[in-house]
Amino acid sequence: MSMSTPAAINFTQGSILKPLLRFSLPILMALILQTAYGAVDLWMVSTFAQAADVSAVSTGAQLMMSITSIVTGLTMGTTVLMGQTLGHGHPEEVGPVIGGSIALFSLLSVILTALVVPGAGVLAQLTHAPQAAFDQTVTYIRVCGAGLLFIAAYNVFGSIFRGMGNSKTPLLTVAIATVFNMVGDYILVALLGFGALGAALATVGAQALSVLISLLVVRRRGLPFSFSVKHIRFRGTPIGRVVKLGAPVALQDGLVSISFLVILSIVNSLGLVASAGVGVAEKLCGFIMLVPSAFSQSVTTFVAQNVGADKLDRARRVLWEGILVSLAFGVVIGGFSFFRGDLLSRLFNQDPEIVAASAAYLKAYAIDVLLTSFLFPFMGYFNGMGKTGFVMAQGLVGAFAIRIPVSFLMAQREPVSLFHVGLATPCSSLVQITLCAIYFFYLRSKAKAAPNMEAL
Repeated sequence: MSMSTPAAINFTQGSILKPLLRFSLPILMALILQTAYGAVDLWMVSTFAQAADVSAVSTGAQLMMSITSIVTGLTMGTTVLMGQTLGHGHPEEVGPVIGGSIALFSLLSVILTALVVPGAGVLAQLTHAPQAAFDQTVTYIRVCGAGLLFIAAYNVFGSIFRGMGNSKTPLLTVAIATVFNMVGDYILVALLGFGALGAALATVGAQALSVLISLLVVRRRGLPFSFSVKHIRFRGTPIGRVVKLGAPVALQDGLVSISFLVILSIVNSLGLVASAGVGVAEKLCGFIMLVPSAFSQSVTTFVAQNVGADKLDRARRVLWEGILVSLAFGVVIGGFSFFRGDLLSRLFNQDPEIVAASAAYLKAYAIDVLLTSFLFPFMGYFNGMGKTGFVMAQGLVGAFAIRIPVSFLMAQREPVSLFHVGLATPCSSLVQITLCAIYFFYLRSKAKAAPNMEAL
């Protein structure tokens, strides 16, 4: 299946802000729709099921997010390597990168499925799932674990499209899949009363559909470089380069997600209302953090291409413009979340106690959205530079030196305030921003001292 189309989009020339916005908007819309997967699940079980199902979906979804973060982190290696290769003007080297990535992630998804499906009960215990919601949590984890192959394939396709500057195709596939997920949720949860099980089945089905659509799009439109089935094999060089770039991000994302699971287990120990309230808040936080997340991904692609083209000054300009636009959105979104988080929480649950718990936790995230307007573009910049080891290091410092200890200490204070527990997250972001700023200016001073060193 040899394929060729017009060249990939070039971000190494012309203005920055307009193409950055044009590229970021489809990513943002795709992230909104992707986050809507879990949001629709939660809304359906909150409306048509019991509090135990709400807790099960929130806990199970957070756990699955931690597991799949290993995959999504590794796919960053594919995006960065593709961007740098295209920016350097070697499209003929992209085919082996994609083929090696497909082989790598196929094997990884099989291994993860073999671990998660039979180990669902142990995983639910590790998250301290409330006893009243334990069985539902195990079911949700087991069903989603069985669909990890589709989750891995979806993320691989997304990394490929982003690496070649195409953010519209992932938007198309996730839009169709989201509609399918909504319909599936309505049938399985609202009509048939399957609760958490129905939400899990609808989510896995939607992911499978998105993979099928991606395959059809690639087959119909082709790719902007030579690629064939013979490229799909375990070749040491491209796989090694993908792993070298992606493994630190995967480790960082995985361990950071684990830190949030630790916080979730702390909250779960406070009772069903706190667990359900934080579950609602976490779904809302998924939406709140979408703008900085979208700009982080966009900055990565832009910077990777400009690093490949040896245009480091332009790469730095991409970072600053990404921060400014992200911050403008963050002020509006964070302000509304802080002062009227109760209105947002009522979109997913009408129980006054759960709404109050959610709104209290959401206030802390409203502060964090301002900080992540700086942090996420910084992380995207360093990923695009290939400095994924630093991204891992700063993430781990924030997660395990700040976020977990602060949340634990706040949970010991009487009376317990979910707002105070949630403050662990902005405290972590503030420390991470400081580390990023120090490293940025360190690299810049080093580049001025040795301007011919391409690695900088």
